[in-house]
Amino acid sequence: MGNIIEDFQNYLEVERNVSAHTRIAYLADVQDFADFLYKNNMVKDKDEIIKVESEVIRKYLSCLYRQKVKKVTVNRKISSLRAFYKYGLRTGKIQDNPAEMIRTLKTEKYTPTFLSVDEIFKLLETKNENSVLGLRNSAMLELFYSSGLRLSEVAGLDLADIDFNQKLLKVRGKGKKERIVPVGGPAIKAVREYLEKIEEIRKSRNGDILKKPLFLNSRGKRITARSIARIVNETANKSGIGRKVSPHALRHSFATHLLNAGADLRSIQELLGHESLSTTQKYTAVNINRMMEVYDKAHPRTKKK
Repeated sequence: MGNIIEDFQNYLEVERNVSAHTRIAYLADVQDFADFLYKNNMVKDKDEIIKVESEVIRKYLSCLYRQKVKKVTVNRKISSLRAFYKYGLRTGKIQDNPAEMIRTLKTEKYTPTFLSVDEIFKLLETKNENSVLGLRNSAMLELFYSSGLRLSEVAGLDLADIDFNQKLLKVRGKGKKERIVPVGGPAIKAVREYLEKIEEIRKSRNGDILKKPLFLNSRGKRITARSIARIVNETANKSGIGRKVSPHALRHSFATHLLNAGADLRSIQELLGHESLSTTQKYTAVNINRMMEVYDKAHPRTKKK
């Protein structure tokens, strides 16, 4: 990896304070671009990536098109290169941004996948094994739906983040931004039941005593995001709802059900931790589709004669 990319990594971590996921994606995309240039003899050293022209970036994108890389992936790579060259411009390493005039591709509008209220209830009422880990799994599922958390946010929760008296949760979101979200009664109850037994694992298996992560694995360490995703899908299989369920589908369900029940978009934006309202507005498409279904079925003038 060239020094310029290492400098970019430090910039993302220290100055931009982006999330780990974003940082990894940016660096991987920039490194992929550098590898392309080096393998095709467009640069002699990977540090020369900072001095390329727009035409070189277009050649790279053309290669991605020929490889039939998905449009969303291509757009992400363009965003990564834009961030990289903005960094170069800001630090005086270049005078012009070669990625500035590169346009992203038009993609199909993404409609979030969500579960119906009945499916959610069926999932949450699915009995896990009667053990501390079973109680943990139930508590995690309840928190996902109760507060609309991201997968990484659930994995990163500590004991100190829950205020049981006020039923509030301190969440560290993208870019390490903190927000306070409410927690429903069933979720509070599930977490309490789990915590009553988890201290045995925390003490007997040299768990993380100092940081005290909320959700532990069987070894007494903080559970990983990958393990949580697996648990969510396994519980969905047990529930019999008949489809694969991701943690993000629970977050989408949280937002969609609030919107359907009359919650305003600004409040949902705050609860989800979205920086832009436009990100939250994708849920209105789901709500409109639902309204149109009801309208088509119920309105006398829409029925076929």
